[in-house]
Amino acid sequence: MAEARKKIDQLTVDTIRTLCMDAVQKANSGHPGAPMGLAPAAYVLFKQFLKHNPKNPSWIDRDRFVLSGGHASSLLYSLLYLFGYGLEIEDLKNFRQWGSRTPGHPEYGDTPGVETTTGPLGQGIANAVGMAIAERHLAARFNREEEEELIDHHTYAMCGDGDLMEGVAMEAVSMAGHLGLGKLILIYDDNAITIEGGTEIAFTENVQAKFEAMNWHVVEVADGNDLEEIQKAIQAGKDAVARPTLVKVSTHIAYGSPNKQDTSGAHGSPLGEEEIRLVKEFYGVPSDKTFYVPDEVLEDCRKALNFGNGFEDSWQEIFDKYRSQYPDLATQFVDAISGFLTQGWDAKIPVFKVEDGPVATRAASGKVLNAIADNLPVLMGGSADLAPSNKTYLDNASVFQKDAWEGRNIRFGVREHAMGAIMSGMYLHSGIRPYGGTFLVFADYMRGAIRVASLMKLPIIYVFTHDSVAVGEDGPTHQPVEHLASLRAIPGLTVIRPADANETAMGWKQALTTVDSPTALILSRQKLPTLDMSNKDGEFQYGAYTIKDAGKKADLLLLASGSEVHICLEAALILEREHNIAASVVSMPSWELFERAPAPYRERILPSDVTKRLAVEAGITMGWHKYVGINGKIIGIDRFGASAPGGTVLREYGFSPENIVKNALDFVKK
Repeated sequence: MAEARKKIDQLTVDTIRTLCMDAVQKANSGHPGAPMGLAPAAYVLFKQFLKHNPKNPSWIDRDRFVLSGGHASSLLYSLLYLFGYGLEIEDLKNFRQWGSRTPGHPEYGDTPGVETTTGPLGQGIANAVGMAIAERHLAARFNREEEEELIDHHTYAMCGDGDLMEGVAMEAVSMAGHLGLGKLILIYDDNAITIEGGTEIAFTENVQAKFEAMNWHVVEVADGNDLEEIQKAIQAGKDAVARPTLVKVSTHIAYGSPNKQDTSGAHGSPLGEEEIRLVKEFYGVPSDKTFYVPDEVLEDCRKALNFGNGFEDSWQEIFDKYRSQYPDLATQFVDAISGFLTQGWDAKIPVFKVEDGPVATRAASGKVLNAIADNLPVLMGGSADLAPSNKTYLDNASVFQKDAWEGRNIRFGVREHAMGAIMSGMYLHSGIRPYGGTFLVFADYMRGAIRVASLMKLPIIYVFTHDSVAVGEDGPTHQPVEHLASLRAIPGLTVIRPADANETAMGWKQALTTVDSPTALILSRQKLPTLDMSNKDGEFQYGAYTIKDAGKKADLLLLASGSEVHICLEAALILEREHNIAASVVSMPSWELFERAPAPYRERILPSDVTKRLAVEAGITMGWHKYVGINGKIIGIDRFGASAPGGTVLREYGFSPENIVKNALDFVKK
């Protein structure tokens, strides 16, 4: 029996390898080497450890599996096919083709069983850390010591040398070790090859010592083809409950290829038909067949379907018992895993009055966030060591820390990139609504994570404060000028720059009711007047509205976002009072929302017969010509900032009512 088991195990490993080779060859594109080396570890994980139900890939208490090295996607697709996730051989044959369920890198939502979009190296590791955080948080909130655990699963991720060179991965690894995420297991494909050659040309650090120094448990497997040793190593990781585990597996890229094993030539291109024939002969499988799957292999792997039903049925019994004993908690649990906005979540959002005086939008954001958080338990997040400045701390919640995982305040540390990717993993895990804050100028450090979140359409919230040269004395290194344009350039990201405290409240409501887009809230450091926005709540959702109507056909449209809106209002009054020029002022907090507004609404806000348009924004002018027209005018900042008090910098750069009036007069008189 033992020999028969070994035989079917080895045959399955070799089948996975040949499916990967054939898929890449047929596509004439892809990465065959890593899947060939990693196939044994991936098979052991799926066959012996993964608690999953292929018939229901979204079952809440499943183990999560993240392929961080997304270039090895053919490995994941082969596993999903063999273990019954609904992929067919035809899907493998359509690898990397238009409209297929097997794209070049795994894409969330395209393929059942794919937990997150991976490919940009290191992102998947950080996503996995986010998933592990969500698992510990839900377990701490809902498990009861005297009962079987409602949430009790592991997060597994596979990575390669390239992942571990990326800064985002090391930020996330550091945080995972600090938090003691013992149910996170990272399998490291140590094949010592990258695109340019052997890793010794750029990567000679002691990976084991580095992870141990970051409070990880490390297990080494000397032979990546030894299924028994791989099994023991993963089990050792599961047993190390106080720390996350790195399973370091020494593999051979393109194992079995006589001419390409252990070379970079196997990383990013097909092996070639003749080389594949030689490899198949080495494995002892039919060399004249492509996409060949022995019946006994498919039958053995598909046993996962019955096991999966058993896993979920057992969990359902636990949940049914839990629901009968703790009905209120059970309802909260369902809300938590679905991301449901609980009834009355927005009931305490404050309304700011004009007579209350100026309020920085970052401060208004903090008040709104806390008002929401008290009624929305799925809201969870923090800041990259800037909570006092970002106003992102939840006053009535505890801190998420090792062995105190019920907390909702996360101390991300100075780890912006990992913060962004961890937030994505948190949402992907269960529907927790994460937010994360930093200064707008540091959005650059998060861009990779924001881009992938936008690709996945994840409704997470980025809180970016200190939004302009009004930051002041810290100077040009900390004064964002190009960042608004940079964020607006990301497809699928909704950027909202509120003009005052009430627009900030509306921005939070818009962000939390959005289900198919991440949102970036862009907030001021300096205090801004609270504006009279009577009856404007319904128009905010369209991204722009007339905050001051000229009362007749306007001579001029003043367009602005954020802290420049109130300056334009002052300028419009001067133009009307002193120069008899009728100027309407349009607040444009979100270009993306405006572009989605109905065409008649857009025409009403920006009437085509008013061609004299002046836009004002404390950032680069890129993009504004779409709204002011080729003959329009823009007051912006197409250079870096300067170190001086914020008010001085704004004034010197032309953001004053007087300068707007001067430019408007020159413009209108022409």
